[in-house]
Amino acid sequence: VQLQASGGGLVQAGGSLRLSCAASGRTFSSYTMGWFRQAPGKEREFVGYINWSGGRTYYADSVKGRFTISRDNAKNTVYLQMHSLKPEDTAVYYCAADTSPLYSAHEGQYVYWGQGTLVTVSS
Repeated sequence: VQLQASGGGLVQAGGSLRLSCAASGRTFSSYTMGWFRQAPGKEREFVGYINWSGGRTYYADSVKGRFTISRDNAKNTVYLQMHSLKPEDTAVYYCAADTSPLYSAHEGQYVYWGQGTLVTVSS
């Protein structure tokens, strides 16, 4: 499985941005998909995940109520819609695939990773 994240860019605080993650491979629809981010000088952290059907999502407290993850299995794509962006949301955002039947916020659970897309939020 190959993952390609896109949609990053520069946005003002309070603005919105939608990231996309396109996946290759016919088994995409069976995977839990996660989003992670890594801010400059910090460790990578969990943002949220969505289960295979889209019926279950889970978010880090720092983004809950502002970010929404969705997926379109017909297009092999998962999305991260971000609203009310803050300067502290500035980071490289990564999508990742968890091939196990478990749901996890731990990056070690995720097997496939995209290359990351940079989001910069100016104050």
